[in-house]
Amino acid sequence: MGTSGRLRGILTGKKWLLASIVLVGCAAGVQAGLRFTDAAQAADNRTSKQPVLVELFTSEGCSSCPPADALLQSLDREQNVPGATVIVLSEHVDYWDHEGWRDPFSSPEMTARQEFYVSHFSQDSAYTPEAVVDGTRGLTGNDRRGLISAIQEAAQKPKIEIAIANAAVSGKTIEALVTAGAHPRTDLYAVLADDHDESSVSRGENSGRHLEHVAVLRVIEKVGSLNDGLSKQIHVALRNPAQAKIRLVVFAQERGTGHILGVAQANL
Repeated sequence: MGTSGRLRGILTGKKWLLASIVLVGCAAGVQAGLRFTDAAQAADNRTSKQPVLVELFTSEGCSSCPPADALLQSLDREQNVPGATVIVLSEHVDYWDHEGWRDPFSSPEMTARQEFYVSHFSQDSAYTPEAVVDGTRGLTGNDRRGLISAIQEAAQKPKIEIAIANAAVSGKTIEALVTAGAHPRTDLYAVLADDHDESSVSRGENSGRHLEHVAVLRVIEKVGSLNDGLSKQIHVALRNPAQAKIRLVVFAQERGTGHILGVAQANL
């Protein structure tokens, strides 16, 4: 091979090497870009989740309720409903208490709250287990598919932003700074719920069973109106100071419809 042939070969080789470097660099850039896009998408997915409140009306005296209690625990623990952050409350009614077992977590307040929904949903009567999603829809509490569908639907609707700051236990009181946006004919409620409760049932339909519950509602108080928005230090008395873990749930409920327009939670 002549000198000119060798030079052409060297130049061709250098061009090939340069092109290879450029291609590798581009591929690395594309991969980095994909990783960045994936991370950004994941962050967007996390921040775009809407809080949805699921209230389960239940009773330890009802044999159909334990599967619904377990489903509520699963929704709370797994948080796998697309687009939603599921905030749950177990609300134990007292109309089963005369059937052989008095539910230690039941209260007439919870029965009255369910009756409120019965009226708004034009139901024939109250029943357990009943799940109410964002105050807009009631359905059988152990209907997993229906419940997930209702949660996804509720997560598509705009919400009032509610923030809870500096939540803490002070003696026998929970204190927190709560802020919420304005909305006419809407009230703000604060709820204290036991993080976890359990009991061994000795009589009634669940006799011999050991039952567990999540986010058992113990205290509910109206803390203000949202006509002009709200920023307020709230003080809610503990009903069960011995409880190791407490959930503070704050939600906005429209008076005319009963719809939950926003909800937030802090764990203590």
